[in-house]
Amino acid sequence: MQLPRMIRVRQRFDRPIVTDIDREVHQQLAGLNLQHRVRPGQTVAITAGSRGIANIAQITRAIVAHCVELGLRPFIVPAMGSHGGATAEGQREVLAGYGIVEEFVGAPIRASMDTVIVDTTPQGIPVHFDRLAAEADHVIIAGRIKPHTGFVGEIESGLHKMMLIGLGKAVGAAIYHKAIKDFTFQEIILAVADSVIRKCRVLCGVGIVENAYDETALIAAVPPEAFYEREKALLSQARSWLPRLPFPDVDLLIIDQIGKNVSGTGMDTNVVGRKYNDHAPTELDDARVRRIFIRGLTEMTHGNACGIGLAEFTTRRTVAQIDSEITRVNCVTAGHPTAAMLPVVCETDRDAVEDALSTIGLTPPEHARVVHIHDTLHLETVLVSEVYGKEIKSRTHLEALGGPEPMRFDQQGFLVPLS
Repeated sequence: MQLPRMIRVRQRFDRPIVTDIDREVHQQLAGLNLQHRVRPGQTVAITAGSRGIANIAQITRAIVAHCVELGLRPFIVPAMGSHGGATAEGQREVLAGYGIVEEFVGAPIRASMDTVIVDTTPQGIPVHFDRLAAEADHVIIAGRIKPHTGFVGEIESGLHKMMLIGLGKAVGAAIYHKAIKDFTFQEIILAVADSVIRKCRVLCGVGIVENAYDETALIAAVPPEAFYEREKALLSQARSWLPRLPFPDVDLLIIDQIGKNVSGTGMDTNVVGRKYNDHAPTELDDARVRRIFIRGLTEMTHGNACGIGLAEFTTRRTVAQIDSEITRVNCVTAGHPTAAMLPVVCETDRDAVEDALSTIGLTPPEHARVVHIHDTLHLETVLVSEVYGKEIKSRTHLEALGGPEPMRFDQQGFLVPLS
């Protein structure tokens, strides 16, 4: 089969950035005057999630340092629902993979999958909360704010989700994902967050927003009474900074790797256009991608292949990287079993590309609209097929870094990863 030639392209996005993480965290927290709400010697649980957040270990360390200045006794609790195989040790390993270890952050890490029920919502939903965090005198909710890969609303992924799914651990996450089948995410968020803030001594939140280059763009300390309005505004900001594919209409999207450190669904559905339907774009999606080919998993996903079921093609080599048990637990807990389903499995990348291009309709393969990315977090440099050539020249935020070249396969038929 004659395959399209590819052009290396650089995208330019807005690039706000926090240059001094420690100073910014300290100033944000100092602005809340927490000394009037705490007493020296009290304990404070600080959340740490399972997403690959830029500078997360340093941000966590800075939160710990501010708490120590206040005379508090901080400790870290994993807040990641069922991730890490739904085991305390697995969640510790996830944090360690991000550099969140006791020696670096300056506080002990206390991991448990046990929860306590602190309340029942008006919908009859039991509110589960991490037992160790519930025993602390205070809780600080820290996490990234961004568009969710499945939920839609004024609040999506951020501080509220950490209070619900993250600190609800596996049992709470399972209950809330089931409840979403009967109630809107917005209804559940408002009800559960209200209970957590009232009952669980939430001291404040630390919201993190990233730019399109996977860098820390904004850090905001938020008092609990302002969680909803502040997170709503931060979500709007995060959405405007989200990286995007260079072109919205794509016949085949090739992704070098997916993983939980990249996105909750392995690849960000806000980027690839599978937020509302696993295998077809809708009028609500910004991207319209016909076929997706996944080439591998990130090392930091620890075999969790959640999201592979949103693709149409993969390779046997990728399947060999999957930990089926970890993937099963995560996808079943999230109420999204199709995210774990296997696509068509090919022997080589060349086979996958040829099979995919034979299913896009009447377009000859050499004229197909193909985009090759490393992952959905890193979209500054991508490969696009030469059919996009004229459009590249007409868009000021795109720069061609060379002329069209044949797809680069090694002797075994595997593509050279995008670098």
